[in-house]
Amino acid sequence: MDHHHHFTPPPPSPMENTAAGASSKPPTPASTPNSRLASGAPSSRHSATPSHASATASAPTPASRTVYSDRFIPSRTGSNLALFDLAPSPSPSHDAAASGPASSSGSVPATSPYCALLRAALFGPDTPDRVASSATACSSSSSAGASAVGTPATGNIFRFKAEVPRNAKRALFSGEDEEDALFPGIFTTRGAGPRKIPRSPYKVLDAPALQDDFYLNLVDWSSHNVLAVGLGNCVYLWNACSSKVTKLCDLGVDDNVCSVGWAQRGTHLAVGTNQGKVQIWDATRCKRIRTMESHRLRVGALAWSSSLLSSGSRDKSILHHDIRAQEDYVSKLTGHKSEVCGLKWSYDNRQLASGGNDNRLFVWNPHSVQPVLKYTEHTAAVKAIAWSPHLHGLLASGGGTADRCIRFWNTTTNTHLSCVDTGSQVCNLVWSKNVNELVSTHGYSQNQIIVWRYPTMSKLATLTGHTYRVLFLAISPDGQTIVTGAGDETLRFWNVFPSPKSQSSDSLNCIGGTSFVRSYIR
Repeated sequence: MDHHHHFTPPPPSPMENTAAGASSKPPTPASTPNSRLASGAPSSRHSATPSHASATASAPTPASRTVYSDRFIPSRTGSNLALFDLAPSPSPSHDAAASGPASSSGSVPATSPYCALLRAALFGPDTPDRVASSATACSSSSSAGASAVGTPATGNIFRFKAEVPRNAKRALFSGEDEEDALFPGIFTTRGAGPRKIPRSPYKVLDAPALQDDFYLNLVDWSSHNVLAVGLGNCVYLWNACSSKVTKLCDLGVDDNVCSVGWAQRGTHLAVGTNQGKVQIWDATRCKRIRTMESHRLRVGALAWSSSLLSSGSRDKSILHHDIRAQEDYVSKLTGHKSEVCGLKWSYDNRQLASGGNDNRLFVWNPHSVQPVLKYTEHTAAVKAIAWSPHLHGLLASGGGTADRCIRFWNTTTNTHLSCVDTGSQVCNLVWSKNVNELVSTHGYSQNQIIVWRYPTMSKLATLTGHTYRVLFLAISPDGQTIVTGAGDETLRFWNVFPSPKSQSSDSLNCIGGTSFVRSYIR
């Protein structure tokens, strides 16, 4: 629709203006088709006729009456900013006018910081071409006076269209990274650089008798915010909200704890022992439910899939235990040639990944007794295994001292995606639930903790503090905190991941916030 054809009647004589003003009333909003446009916003072309002739101009003959659309949408980039007292470069005449009565009444000068921010928020950043055009409009309108506001020489107050550079962005719709450029010193951008991760743990627990054995898995964090730790022949529970420590079980002098694993509901804990036993405990009542004696040697890896518990042993086998069935195990998986030290179910419970001291990484489905996928690229024991919670079939694995690499696999297409040499033994891996990042813990020779961004595998932080290999790793149920354990007999809590956008920080405050505390777990 062309909005630029506007009927302008010839200016009447002064006597006609007087007669019109004395004998006629202003038309009502319903009297003319263009009354809505006249009352709601200026028209697309303005006449140089003085305002006292509006009564006569608003009553054209029916033959010349122009029909307009029902709304007027101006283009701000084509506006005359001087008319809003927001011109970026006011002319000297404008400054002189501002110092007159209008300035004494309390108006804010156009050059003030407030006007600069307001102009940027309303009209976008000042590009050189816009500053020049605004300065030209300002000077021309000031020299021409109020009667020249709508002349073609100065342009309209509002315009339907204007040439706007395609790369120009308006401040109201800009991202966080652009706010600081538009308003220097006003906003603090969060996306300008890497996220800051504290380099020190906010809590340290002394864990006497925490074993320095690469093949064991002695720490796990439940969905109910309870940490289970195997210390010697005992299992202790540490409540992250109350810091209360509970002794769950004592295996006696003839046995030791080799692995612990929480069920998804967070009420039952599986304990693997040095004698090859698998015990199921009700953590709420501190009562043992059953004991399964199916492995011949120690059980160093446990993984839950609903009511199905998988256990990996030094006897090279993996057993599936259905805690609802009377039998000790319902199926036996064979394939590894050495001790099974890593075991993880995928988030959809459709695939089980296992790593062994034979440098092999296998993937099984719930009904197979032989591995459906075999990966042999690692050159050392594969204990560190983690499934991505963000992408189906994405598996990460880490190798021991002779390998030092983190490898990524697509188990859906059976492809090796990438490999990163970390420079030291990879002991554990865990993905963030909130962002596409993961954490690795390391042993020989640096004993460090590294936070990675996937898929670029750029290092976000390297955390140090443990004096022995960081053999144990677990993540809090809110996905913000990790706990690491080492042969130095300490458990250290680190804030490494951001919170979900829809979740408050209550869980983080529940486990200590940022205050440093050191205490004993028993």
